[in-house]
Amino acid sequence: MHPAEYDLSGKVAFVTGAGRGIGKGIAQVLAEAGADVVINALTARHVEGLASDISKATGRRVLPLVADVTKPDEAERSIHRILAELGALHILVNNLGDAIRKPLVPLPDGETRSSTPLTDDELRVILDLNLTATLLCTRAVGPHLLARRSGKVINIASFAAAKGTPNLTIYAAAKTALVGFTRALALEWAPYGVQVNGIAPGLFPDPVTVGEAGYQQRVEDAKRTVPLRREGRLREVGLLALYLASAASDYMTGQTLYLDGGLTL
Repeated sequence: MHPAEYDLSGKVAFVTGAGRGIGKGIAQVLAEAGADVVINALTARHVEGLASDISKATGRRVLPLVADVTKPDEAERSIHRILAELGALHILVNNLGDAIRKPLVPLPDGETRSSTPLTDDELRVILDLNLTATLLCTRAVGPHLLARRSGKVINIASFAAAKGTPNLTIYAAAKTALVGFTRALALEWAPYGVQVNGIAPGLFPDPVTVGEAGYQQRVEDAKRTVPLRREGRLREVGLLALYLASAASDYMTGQTLYLDGGLTL
């Protein structure tokens, strides 16, 4: 028998950026725990098939939602659609994010990558994916959670919020801002029974995202750089998200938990 506190039966969860990678692992575990899950992506390419696969495996309703939640109107429409179709939203997982590995300005070392800095458009894309989308989705769902005086918001940050990395300056800035947002909003919403927490993953490669060769390279890199000598597995983020989404974490708020194999120690 599983602890009752981890049972998500009757709950509805929304996971942004869930067509692949960490979001996919989170959606899978939340559905296994009994939640109905809405998984979001910018295109239908990955999310529709994944929704069907998870639904068949778990017996839960798993719905694809194609939307660009970096845009205010689409974030609002996404939340309104979930509330209209499913009747409630109990868990928001702000997972959408990505990085572009380029320096802020050209570096005088002769390397091709270092000589090509971030463009204005790329800078804005990084901020939108890793920060703006979280702000917009949280703002859109806020009135619903506060009126019901219960709910869980889980923001997916990154080890980069605690550990500087060359060529990831704007990404690190956005993820660090996300940690601060998590802490402040937790205090703002605590009187109304809504918990806001975060997860900061380390190295969690996905073959779907980086290809098989890229995945194997990241596995080898993790053996050298991660104290636990391995890469993270997508399901492990899902299991931590389950804790934060469930009644088991009702006395935790404002925290960002680093799930990184010791990478930031």
